[in-house]
Amino acid sequence: MFFEGSEKKVEVVVKAGGRSLRDLGKPFWEVIVAESQATILSTLSNEVCDAYLLSESSLFVWEDRFLMLTCGTTTLVNAITKFLESYGRDNVTMVVFQRKNEYQSHLQKTCVEDDIEALEQFISGTAYRLGHLDAHHNYVYHLNNHFEPEADDFTAELLMYHISGPVADYLRSEGQTAEGIRSRLQLSELLPGFTIDDFVFEPYGYSLNAIKDGYYATFHITPQERSSYVSFETNLDVEHEHAELFDRILAIFQPKSYDVISFDITPALTVPDQVVCISHYEQPLACGYQMTFRHFLEVVTEPAVAERII
Repeated sequence: MFFEGSEKKVEVVVKAGGRSLRDLGKPFWEVIVAESQATILSTLSNEVCDAYLLSESSLFVWEDRFLMLTCGTTTLVNAITKFLESYGRDNVTMVVFQRKNEYQSHLQKTCVEDDIEALEQFISGTAYRLGHLDAHHNYVYHLNNHFEPEADDFTAELLMYHISGPVADYLRSEGQTAEGIRSRLQLSELLPGFTIDDFVFEPYGYSLNAIKDGYYATFHITPQERSSYVSFETNLDVEHEHAELFDRILAIFQPKSYDVISFDITPALTVPDQVVCISHYEQPLACGYQMTFRHFLEVVTEPAVAERII
């Protein structure tokens, strides 16, 4: 049983003085989400942010920006172009679109070249690939526009593959519950003070949104053994104030390999002796951010087993 956990992601910032994105309301965002072939499952809000848990990943909306992630075979690019058309291209000051390589790209409805072509009907941008083409890699396309991020405007992503250990076993078991997953992920310790909204999919899979003031965090878990994928993303300061966060998450999931992607921050990591960084890219983006991509691999000898596919 296969599900494509690899995500597509977009962050959009609108110009100051324009209409608040939060004031657009849930019906507006339902239309945007539907364009990606996803639906809104539930909503979590505080005084600063609205967090929408989706049938495929997440949407976070602040007054002047939104962040949307989708997985599976969704068409996130259609949601982006619908937003640009509805809100007005001239009212947008920053767009960063990312797409990770997929396990089974032939099942996708578009490829990254198709997505860029669609976006360039509305904006002019620059595209990069970070990572080796024959390994885990990430594409980024951004609007060519002068933009100066605030000093605390940073994000960090931890993408994990081939998870193992007791938590992975539980996530693949029958009868799992949201409470059971929360306990095993130690969420009260990982994200103290955050309000949480989560969903357990059938037969496997888990998504979580968490917000605290203007901070957000999100987990998306596809635990299937042959194609396991876990993503965690946050705008917490994982370089200083929360420097232990990525190490704690890695200890929980015990992945055989993982990516760390960051914008204007260097997440703190303790790299064990048996783990090596096989790719390290640093790319300054014309939209004002410094993007870093690192791919880590646990060096182990595994017996080769042929798998019959037909």
